[in-house]
Amino acid sequence: MQGFSVFQVSGEPYEIGYQLGDIARPVFADYMAQSAAWQAVRRWRGAPFVQALRDAARAHCPALLAELDGMAAGLGWAAEDLFLWNCRGELIHNAPDGCTTLAASEGSAGSARFIAHNEDGDPFLRERGAMVEVQPNGRPGFVSFYYPGSLPGHTFAANRAGVTQAINNLRIRTPAAGVPRMIIARAVLDAGSLDEALQILRGLPSASGFHHTLGCAGDLRLFSIEATARRCSVQAVQTLSGHANHMIHAGCEAEAQIVTDSSRDRQSRVDALLPALAAAGPLQPAALLEVLHDRASSGLPIYRDDPHDPDDENTLATALFEIGGTGVSMKTYRQGQCAFDTFIACATPEPVRVDTRAAITRN
Repeated sequence: MQGFSVFQVSGEPYEIGYQLGDIARPVFADYMAQSAAWQAVRRWRGAPFVQALRDAARAHCPALLAELDGMAAGLGWAAEDLFLWNCRGELIHNAPDGCTTLAASEGSAGSARFIAHNEDGDPFLRERGAMVEVQPNGRPGFVSFYYPGSLPGHTFAANRAGVTQAINNLRIRTPAAGVPRMIIARAVLDAGSLDEALQILRGLPSASGFHHTLGCAGDLRLFSIEATARRCSVQAVQTLSGHANHMIHAGCEAEAQIVTDSSRDRQSRVDALLPALAAAGPLQPAALLEVLHDRASSGLPIYRDDPHDPDDENTLATALFEIGGTGVSMKTYRQGQCAFDTFIACATPEPVRVDTRAAITRN
């Protein structure tokens, strides 16, 4: 099995974006040509609401808008069109980006915390996703799974300050004229601490919403956060938690959302499996992977590889983060096999070193 391609980019925001666009260019046109989501999103060209989203992004996150414009240039696409694509969650509400995330903590000083995540997306991207090591000037830098043509951050990532993030799509029915959620998720990766990441989610006016699972090296806390256009609900994870693609925190009833059959079934299955893990004694990270690779005989499965998946999503990668005192261990699996393995140490200016035990192609 081929490992994930790994790309290293650095510099000022526009330069980083240009490099990310250049990486994606060989596959992006074919990706968009087959994407039903893009066919729906591009109908928004020239809409006043899109301009309001861009104005909000420029007002609150100008560097990340520059990163996105640089990506468009690297792809050879119009900046307006790539901005549309990165606003798909605001524009079509039922965007085909799924995911299931687990968080686990033993709750004692010195114990590890874990975040495990299935990245579910367009089946076209199976074998086409990549890992990127991004080093913005003056920022911690991060390692992230990368969809061609989308800002890193809306999948799973960890930065060199130890901040670890996994994202789940929320299908918000009523967006607002705020900062697009993919830009907010990318902004979190520039945070220098868990508290700073929370401040970003609470402070930026979101146009729609994501579920963020957050942890940080050297910090015992883990959080499940539903950050939407109307509220930012922050729940501490005491032992185990799981989240699919719809809001479940208390108070979510006040915000209209789409709950697909797959999301409902995955949430129900996770809720059924986690109590047995909690009762089994000391947590084994392999048990989290078993949950994410579960194919229940009834209902729609957590691990998704059906070409006829009703949400048009398949599991592209599974990530396992072990969050320790001085850094974050990050393993990424493809079809059950580890294809990327690295340790991201905190407070080091050196590029992340990739563990050669995993099969990795550098480009």
